[in-house]
Amino acid sequence: MSLLSILLLAELGKMGASIGAGIAAVAAGIGIGNIGKSALESLARQPEVSGDIRLNMIITSAFIEGVAFFAVVVCMLVVLQ
Repeated sequence: MSLLSILLLAELGKMGASIGAGIAAVAAGIGIGNIGKSALESLARQPEVSGDIRLNMIITSAFIEGVAFFAVVVCMLVVLQ
């Protein structure tokens, strides 16, 4: 294997990691948007349980943000190595 092909494979890996970080960020945004939409629909139907719905929405959004952050960090580790 020549030096040029090794360098090309390394660059393709970095490009793939960058695309993966972007996909993770977009997917997290879509997921949190869906959570917000569903929570607002639930609050409109049953306003008496707004505290429970709000708490579950915040916890679920935090989990999604954590997973997205983890994916971005892993992709950055690939890029920086």
